[in-house]
Amino acid sequence: MRIGELAELAGTSTRTLRYYEARGLLTAHRDRNGHRTYGPEDVRLLRQIRVLQSFGFGLEETRPFVECLRAGNPSGDTCPASLAVYRAKLAELDAVIAELIEVRAAVGERLSLAEAAATPAPGCAFAPTPPVDPMRSPP
Repeated sequence: MRIGELAELAGTSTRTLRYYEARGLLTAHRDRNGHRTYGPEDVRLLRQIRVLQSFGFGLEETRPFVECLRAGNPSGDTCPASLAVYRAKLAELDAVIAELIEVRAAVGERLSLAEAAATPAPGCAFAPTPPVDPMRSPP
């Protein structure tokens, strides 16, 4: 199949495919006219890359999965290098989650302190103004 067909099947652009080729993640064959041609295994490679990228993996992190598929494995995530990338990504995600939990706790604490100390100060831009009753005379 040609590059346009592959791009359509993989849900990406021909420019992206050329970039992947330049990065060594995709290998194009050439027909007699010099046009890029691809096989069904390239669709599998691209789908693997796209799924991993949707999980937040960087393009270079997908390389072990692509190489695993190229080596003939039925799944790109069964090779030792792929498993190592999964472990590293989980550790990275755990660190981000831990950091977010800390930030959330700090924000929650600040909110609690602010709510406990909240008394509308005169002229405070953020203090709600009481509604005006047109039937009542001003104090």
